[in-house]
Amino acid sequence: MLGHRLRALRHQHALTLRQVADATGLSTALLSQIENGRTDPSVTTLRKLAQVFEADMATLFRDPDAPAVHVSRPGERFRMAAPAGLITYERITPGRGDFEVLRAQLAPGDVSSEHAWGHESTECVYVLDGAITVTVGDTQHALQAGEAITFDSRQPHRYANESDAPAAFLLTVSPPTP
Repeated sequence: MLGHRLRALRHQHALTLRQVADATGLSTALLSQIENGRTDPSVTTLRKLAQVFEADMATLFRDPDAPAVHVSRPGERFRMAAPAGLITYERITPGRGDFEVLRAQLAPGDVSSEHAWGHESTECVYVLDGAITVTVGDTQHALQAGEAITFDSRQPHRYANESDAPAAFLLTVSPPTP
């Protein structure tokens, strides 16, 4: 679905794969693999593509044909892989554009982004396993499994795993503008 959406956006903007590659610094081979569903893009790659298409990241995932009832099963979900040291997301919700639920994983020492940043949403994080540190503005919040935090995500924020064990959490974003 994401690959089809990216191809449609590229055609809508009358861009070739080469032009998108030049604008993002990504290879045409990688872009072709993403469009054809042979590889999942990283969060960094998605941010670059969103900039080229003058859209927020949520636009890349919006599915106008999303079902009214959606069953999400392990192994069938879209994954947003990250380069080493960054977060990996697994999409739980279907992409109707009203809210997004992601299952996130952070290996020891990993972070959600290099720098804290904000966007127009509200976020709620519920820690499933391990421990994470959530920085919102200038304040750090240490969360353990079973704990949650909700905040206005216009404030610069990021997630970090400062422990020696992997961490997993659910991230709900409304409206979805990750």
